[in-house]
Amino acid sequence: MPETLSNRRGPAMLSLLRAVSALIFLLHGSQKLFAFPPTDHQPPLLSLLGLGGVLEFVGGLLLLIGFCTRPVAFLLSGMMAVAYWKFHAPQGLFPTLNGGDAAILYCFVFLYIAVAGGGSIGVDAARRAQGPAF
Repeated sequence: MPETLSNRRGPAMLSLLRAVSALIFLLHGSQKLFAFPPTDHQPPLLSLLGLGGVLEFVGGLLLLIGFCTRPVAFLLSGMMAVAYWKFHAPQGLFPTLNGGDAAILYCFVFLYIAVAGGGSIGVDAARRAQGPAF
């Protein structure tokens, strides 16, 4: 198979997609949990939005470093599907009008990462390169 740009750079670009998506997602969680970046509304921790903030922050952190990438991405993909149908879809049909466009994008980016893996950079990749522990 001939060496192409996608063969050489694809795994690194997948890692970059994972890390950038995770960082932005993590910021949604930090805003809900710690009011950073500053916000006017901070949901109670023991609410659906508070639980979402915990998943966004912890899941985003795990994806950022590339640890347990596939199961975490699958969980977050499902969370974003639920978020869309529970909070956005009832507001109207079109995602650009109901505010759900980001939820749909996160859902499918995380689903892709769950299937494709985290790329060549991250904790999971380093553990794979190291080989079995025994």
